[in-house]
Amino acid sequence: MAKKTVATLQTKSKRLTKAIKMVKSPKTGAYTFVESVMDPTQVNDWLNK
Repeated sequence: MAKKTVATLQTKSKRLTKAIKMVKSPKTGAYTFVESVMDPTQVNDWLNK
């Protein structure tokens, strides 16, 4: 189960995207959130990992 939340961040020279993915822990079964700031073209690849 993955939750896709994408916010667009703009700096002076680059356009960046912050992606948040919900990941289930194999040990406890609890969900944790993993955040990453990256180029918008890489978001789908990162979410599909």
